[in-house]
Amino acid sequence: MSEFRVTLRPALAAQQPIITGGVSLRALPEGHVIHVLGKPCGAAIDATLALLGDGSPGAVRAAGPGQWFIVGNTAKNHAELAALLDALQPSAFGVDQSHGRVRMLVNGSMVERVLAKGTAVDLSLAVFPVGRATTTLIGHIAAHITRVDDDAFEIMVLRSFAASLWDDLARMCAGFA
Repeated sequence: MSEFRVTLRPALAAQQPIITGGVSLRALPEGHVIHVLGKPCGAAIDATLALLGDGSPGAVRAAGPGQWFIVGNTAKNHAELAALLDALQPSAFGVDQSHGRVRMLVNGSMVERVLAKGTAVDLSLAVFPVGRATTTLIGHIAAHITRVDDDAFEIMVLRSFAASLWDDLARMCAGFA
């Protein structure tokens, strides 16, 4: 057996929340992110996915045709992850992306205006209701955006881009201090 032990370090551990008059930005716990792949528009997968999320808005979110993310703030141990992946069978398959994706929350009365500085997606509540998700660019970084409340968005990005996106979002928020 190896003496080597992996040390888990949150990608944004050094970042303090940014709170201004109209918007705030904070890193979310690096819990679990499961990428699910299955047939699009299948009633079986829709029913299965509904049971696997924690019930919060955006816990199960679309990521493209036949693709979804199951996310949450708590890490899954090996047995919990295995049970979740088994529950997807035979209609879908899951891949644990918890180690490779980072989530952050941007919220406040000016959140749509802040995000409009970086993406062309219409994030107005009438067009992009709670629970809606999309993949887009924020500046030059690919990100997955989910509306989790009337004035709150969760942004998920590949781990290697997390610090850069944080810096970009901090600059976007600065104009609303």
